[in-house]
Amino acid sequence: MRKSLIAAIGGSGVFVAAALLIPSAVASPGDATAHDQAGHAAAKDTREGSVSADDLLAKVKDCDQISNGKYKPDEDGSATVPVCDADSAVFWKADLDVDCDGQETEQCNLDTDPAYQDDTAFHTSDGQPLDAAKTPYVVLPGKSDIWDYSDSGLEGGSIVAVINGDKVEYAAVGDIGPEEAIGEASYAAADALGIDPDPATGGADDGVTYIAFKNSKTDAIEDHDKTVELGDKLAQDFVNGG
Repeated sequence: MRKSLIAAIGGSGVFVAAALLIPSAVASPGDATAHDQAGHAAAKDTREGSVSADDLLAKVKDCDQISNGKYKPDEDGSATVPVCDADSAVFWKADLDVDCDGQETEQCNLDTDPAYQDDTAFHTSDGQPLDAAKTPYVVLPGKSDIWDYSDSGLEGGSIVAVINGDKVEYAAVGDIGPEEAIGEASYAAADALGIDPDPATGGADDGVTYIAFKNSKTDAIEDHDKTVELGDKLAQDFVNGG
C-alpha cells in the first residue's frame, strides 16, 4: 500500500502520520545494521539471469511516450512520470513504494502496515492472495484515461524487469494501485533490490526503472524461479533488438 495512503489513515493524528513518513535514512544505526544483516545480505550481488542492468538501461534511454499525460510518483505529488514504448516492452522510471498487501505474514500485517489489505488484484495459481513478503511482484496503476495497461499487452502475471542501480530483479504483475500514481512493488521485490522494504517508512524516492514486457505472462506468479526464467529470456530478446 502506498505511503501516501498510510499517511491519510492517520486522519487528524499528525504525529502518527509524520512518524509513518519518516525516511528510512533516519532510523537508528542499530536498526539499519540489523536490517542490512538480516534482510539484504543476499541482495548485495543481485543480478537475476544473464542480462546486466547496464544492457537493459541502454535500451530505455529515450522515451517514446504512450501515456496520455504523466503519473505521480505518489498520490499527493506532481505528475512527472510518463509511460514509454520500447518495441517489445513499455517502461517507466519512478520511485518504489512498498506494497505489503495479500497474505498476512510477520512482515505484512496491520501492525507493520496500517493500510494493509488482505488481498491482491491477482492471485496464486491456486487462487490465494499473493505473499508480498515472499513473492516479488509489481503494482500497475489502475486503468484510466492516462493509460490502460491492457492496451500495451500487460495483465496479471506479465513479466517486469525492475532495476535499481546495478541490481536486476524479475517480478510479475501482481496488484493494481491508484489510477494516478505509478512506481510500486512488493516487499520481496524491494528487499531483493537492496531497498528498505518497510511498508511504512521504506521504499526508494527515485532511481528505479520498470521494464514491462508486452504479451508476456506466467501462470504461477508465486513461482519466482519460473518468473526469472521467463524474464531472462525476454530480457535477452529485448537487448538484442527484440
